[in-house]
Amino acid sequence: MESILIIDQKDGFGPEFSKLVSMMEYARATTIEEVKNLTVEELDFLYDEDANSIGMLLAHFAAVEKAYQIVTFENRDDLTDEEVASLNPGLDLGNPGQEQINGNSIDYYLNHLAEVRAVTIERFKALPDEWLFEQTPFWWNLQANNYFKWFHVFEDELNHRGQIRIIKKMIKKANKKR
Repeated sequence: MESILIIDQKDGFGPEFSKLVSMMEYARATTIEEVKNLTVEELDFLYDEDANSIGMLLAHFAAVEKAYQIVTFENRDDLTDEEVASLNPGLDLGNPGQEQINGNSIDYYLNHLAEVRAVTIERFKALPDEWLFEQTPFWWNLQANNYFKWFHVFEDELNHRGQIRIIKKMIKKANKKR
């Protein structure tokens, strides 16, 4: 953990992948630090009927990363209906997520995140840095490169980690009322 604040060369990666992996490692380490001691009850806490739980958000991180593995490693524009179905409810969340993503321990979520990340890292190691700069049409039919797409994977995690912090405050507040 002592090198987590250093964006630098990583063994097995070119200079650009090293930067990307450094940033992804920091984002994941800080997410893990935020959730590592949560109970199943805390992971499943819903502050209202439209809310996402922390467990749902952790499942979302894994589903988003798997989706980007498919889209970028296979150089595809989009996911098939079957792939979306296999990634849901984690990808879209909402009510199906509330119904299906619950009752799991933190180890369940952390192991799943680690398994998905291991695939990403292995695939990254087999690609040249130039792959990061390959462009394809993306959101709003604008060009995006693979670098941006993978930036978005951890940027999405960081945004939702802010939600996790707010949910943890709501849990504390709810526990004080008991």
